[in-house]
Amino acid sequence: MPLNVRAIAANVAVICFFALSVVGSVCGLSPFTCCKRAIVGSILAYLATALAVKAVNAILINAMIRYRMNRQEEQNIDNGY
Repeated sequence: MPLNVRAIAANVAVICFFALSVVGSVCGLSPFTCCKRAIVGSILAYLATALAVKAVNAILINAMIRYRMNRQEEQNIDNGY
């Protein structure tokens, strides 16, 4: 079953946003600078996660298709086709 790309990427982006905000505030940056960096970081995290989840989905779907094809071939061999 393929993974939900949007939900996973959004969760990672939100976590990244807050993590970057906390790190920026601990380093003594102004709130506006923290916000800008956190937004840019979360957008990049969203894009990277979306691409990674799409790659994992492609691998999973390919594996499921191969499994079904192999099982179908075994059934055809057992039935004498």
